Amino acid sequence: MPVPETLNSPRRASRRSAQRLALIPLLCLGALGAAQAAPLPVTDAQRATAERVAQAGVPLSELAPNAPETYTVKTGDTLWDISQLFLKSPWRWPELWGMNREQIANPHLIYPGQTLMLVKQDGMARLQLAQEFGQGNGSNSASAKLSPRIRASDNLLAAIAAIPLNLIEPFLNDAVVFDSDALAKAPRIVAAPEGRVNLSNGDIAYARGDFSQASDYRVFRNTQPLRDPTTKEILGYEARYLGTAELTRPGEQRVNDQGKPEIVPTTLTIKTVRQEIGVGDRLAPVLQRSFLRYVPHAPSKDISGQIVSIYGDGLNAGQNQIVALNRGSQDGLERGHVLSLWLKGRQAVDRTGERKEDIRLPDEKHGVLFVFQTYSRVSYALIISVKEPVKAGDRFSQP
Repeated sequence: MPVPETLNSPRRASRRSAQRLALIPLLCLGALGAAQAAPLPVTDAQRATAERVAQAGVPLSELAPNAPETYTVKTGDTLWDISQLFLKSPWRWPELWGMNREQIANPHLIYPGQTLMLVKQDGMARLQLAQEFGQGNGSNSASAKLSPRIRASDNLLAAIAAIPLNLIEPFLNDAVVFDSDALAKAPRIVAAPEGRVNLSNGDIAYARGDFSQASDYRVFRNTQPLRDPTTKEILGYEARYLGTAELTRPGEQRVNDQGKPEIVPTTLTIKTVRQEIGVGDRLAPVLQRSFLRYVPHAPSKDISGQIVSIYGDGLNAGQNQIVALNRGSQDGLERGHVLSLWLKGRQAVDRTGERKEDIRLPDEKHGVLFVFQTYSRVSYALIISVKEPVKAGDRFSQP
């Protein structure tokens, strides 16, 4: 059965009270931001109960209407595609897969060619991998050997991604986002050989700052503040990407022949250039590519916020575009979180009574966000589906 075109049309997912109760034990175990209030103590008995619930699966009523009994993963599939194939609410993937809190943070990977089997028992459903030897010996679906584990020899890069990587790679390659403290500490280019103004591929640059974090750096300039739509407080900074540079010789502090201290800057080699690079430009470590390990899941607590901006300076955004959010890791957001977009209810006039009255229609859910990058006070999300254009100030919440 082919995976549906999940990124072409939004799916309205109902959330029943039974679903909410089933989610609470699993999600309350999620890691929370360091700056949020300390959670209530969790007893060993409560933790054990939560682990059992987390691995029990989902009620049969939460399966998608046409969920297949088995599905063979294909090249080009994403975890979100498969989640929507099996579930009414794709963010319940951890329950369907029987994940505990540690597995959400460090999930098993899924590869093209593997077969997923839907196991139903006692009114619950779980998804597992059907091992090749179990299927090849004529075993029926009830007795086939099942396991969520992946062969150690499988190639990490061959695993399916959570969302289409081509949609977020421009951000992961080019975006330079800072918290205020990190911006102030960012290394900077201070000189070039022979007083050169512009640097190109292969040129040498000299820089000062802390280079202990990495050997490969992105070069940037012209930081723009990311402001909270309501409070106008600066949450972070977004900068213009210029290119990349590689550390070739560390700097040092030494004493010269006259016995005076002197500073020798770090030497960098310019590797790629998107725009001209020069003295005064700043540096940030190249992002580590961990996006293959995202798991779609709901936030562990009620959370709401607003769209800060559209990535790329657009006024409005649609499906498959990236937006900045005014909530970050300190608010409990983490990579893989699924959020709902809300359309503000319009003003209307009630003309049905004896006199006209102004009314405000209720807000309506009209889209889905997938968080793929978090910072302390700001995050970035991909618009998976949406009915109306998205703009700065629009509201989001847990699904």
